[in-house]
Amino acid sequence: MSMMSHLQELKRKHDQLSEAVETAQRAPGSDDLEVARMKKQKLQLKEEIARLEERA
Repeated sequence: MSMMSHLQELKRKHDQLSEAVETAQRAPGSDDLEVARMKKQKLQLKEEIARLEERA
């Protein structure tokens, strides 16, 4: 997998997590721990994307 395709895949996953977090936060009775886990994963993806973009 080339670096560009890997970067695109990470961005796609980040976007999907963003939508999932927004949906979960709007849902009544959403699991706060699950939302926090998704946010943490989203941040990790964002940091990895930033590191890869610095190298490109």
